[in-house]
Amino acid sequence: MPQTKTAQTKTPAASPLAAPRRRAAPIRALILGGTSEARALAARIAGDARVHATVSLAGRTSAPLAQSLPTRIGGFGGVEGLKRYLEEERVDRVIDATHPFAARISANAREACAALGLPLLVLTRAPWSRMEGDRWIEAANNAGAVAALGEAPRRVFLTIGRLGLADFLGAPQHYYLIRTIERPSENDLPPRNGLILERGPFTVESELSLMREAGIDMIVSKNSGGRDTYAKIEAARTLGLEVVMITPPGGGGARVVHDVETAAAFLFFEEP
Repeated sequence: MPQTKTAQTKTPAASPLAAPRRRAAPIRALILGGTSEARALAARIAGDARVHATVSLAGRTSAPLAQSLPTRIGGFGGVEGLKRYLEEERVDRVIDATHPFAARISANAREACAALGLPLLVLTRAPWSRMEGDRWIEAANNAGAVAALGEAPRRVFLTIGRLGLADFLGAPQHYYLIRTIERPSENDLPPRNGLILERGPFTVESELSLMREAGIDMIVSKNSGGRDTYAKIEAARTLGLEVVMITPPGGGGARVVHDVETAAAFLFFEEP
């Protein structure tokens, strides 16, 4: 007489920090990194037998900070390349912990994970919020930021990183004090500029001193969130300076969290 199999109903966990997953093999995860949040997550899960994770870096900086997990450097070759990697490495889950303005890799991750049916989580910083005394001019992109500077010559503290600097060549009347981690291409630099190669975090005191000495009267910044570069926003508030604030792109419908523990729970436990 043949055996009858009874379908079992699985009760979902009450929270992402409930009972651990029961599986013979560890979760295989890909962390798209390049941020302090990605490094913190790597440090949080390093050595945990429940997960086998790799951090992927785009390779845009020549001396990336050390990671606590195995690391790959370089692009995937678009959506199809990322899909191949995820399949070949038998990845179970993906965490996008890239820079809030890394729109291309984030879009590729959403498309690749959707095509393969893989769970995707976005770990990112909460954007900065306007506070009393802030004089922000919101801009959707670099072109909007250039327009917001106006026609009259200004002394601008340009803190958008090295990518996209060429967009400001169209407003050569301004002086730009440019701060980046990596040296930009000379062809991308506006004719009147000063260049600072430095990595945060920065202090309010140092930012105040820098802006006063350079005679800065306007700042252009991406709303990247976090504490490492927020000192310039506090300094601008103290000095009463206008800040052209470029808003981050949308998340594209992916689940977004702002803390490492929730991201770790996404890897270690069943989703609620």
